Amino acid sequence: MPPNKHALLGASSSHRWLNCTPSAVLEREFDDRESEAAAEGTAAHALCEHKLRKALKMRSRKPTSQYDSDEMDMYTDGYVEFVLEKIAEAKEKSADPLILIEQKLDYSCFVPEGFGTGDCVIIADNLVHIIDFKYGQGVLVDAVNNPQMMLYALGAIKMYDHLYEIENVSMSIYQPRRENISTWTITYDDLMSWAEEFLIPRAALAAKGEGEFIPGSHCTFCKAAVKCRARAEAKMKLAEYEFKLPPLLSDEEIEDILLHLDDLTKWANEIQAYAQDAAINHGKRWNGFKLVESRSVRKYTDEEAVAEKAYAAGYRDIYKKSLISITEMEKLMGKTTFKEVLGSLVHKPQGKPTLVSVSDKRPEIMTTDAKNDFTEIEVINND
Repeated sequence: MPPNKHALLGASSSHRWLNCTPSAVLEREFDDRESEAAAEGTAAHALCEHKLRKALKMRSRKPTSQYDSDEMDMYTDGYVEFVLEKIAEAKEKSADPLILIEQKLDYSCFVPEGFGTGDCVIIADNLVHIIDFKYGQGVLVDAVNNPQMMLYALGAIKMYDHLYEIENVSMSIYQPRRENISTWTITYDDLMSWAEEFLIPRAALAAKGEGEFIPGSHCTFCKAAVKCRARAEAKMKLAEYEFKLPPLLSDEEIEDILLHLDDLTKWANEIQAYAQDAAINHGKRWNGFKLVESRSVRKYTDEEAVAEKAYAAGYRDIYKKSLISITEMEKLMGKTTFKEVLGSLVHKPQGKPTLVSVSDKRPEIMTTDAKNDFTEIEVINND
């Protein structure tokens, strides 16, 4: 990876170093490893950039990658449509808004050596609008109080506030694979207050690797997370419950466990993956453990040859056929045709009740309603 490609205090990792200030310096001790999901996201971003430039009548060469698909085409088209809508809204307020695509944004006057790249920045009279494309489908990203977007906004303001009287800053997350479009607006004054009172002092600590290690949901993509003692200690606090059976736990204890359960499971899986990688690829021997050959499944070496020989032996019923999925069928026909041809033959069953955090955006259902609805579904299925 080229040197200085990523800022120590980058915008994309700001949710991490703002919460856990020593983490940025600590992460420098670990190698960068691009995951398959990250590589796919990079390809989707490149396609978004190309399509948006073409839509705005700019020169661009279409990128190609191993991740090209009808699905990616559809989602990137949606992103471009969304951006064009926001540009049209900006033109209602300003005759000639400034449109920046994949723009490097320098916010180093707030964060030491801080910079990042904005997917799309719209600057008009009284308004800056930051738009960020998220191709991931794992973590749901919200625009509200999103530090990455706020840093991009500060960078854009630093570049152009001498040309525009900016009063408000809007930030939009476009995350199509989660059907998530989130927009949040903050005043210029409130953004600057956040920068002065919170961002600058936290960034000063982070740049020096100082402050307290504080584990939390922001640990998810931290390169140091698997070996972080503070995170391990936080997870091991659950051992205080000594694996009591649920009826022996208090309501407060159960709530504490539920709050940390997802991250605890993820942490345990990360530890296992780290230990296994060290054993397989680096010869590490762990006391009490050994490497063995896992169970495998038989596979045909040549499916065409298998079919020929099976037919020659008189066997005909050797293939399985099934309908393609609803999503694939809709992509094949297009949404309009799909609705016309198959709309009456598709239904979406009511979801079963599930317990989630109060931060989940789905509306709450009452316990009695959930029980009755679930019972009705079971009765119908039994009939």
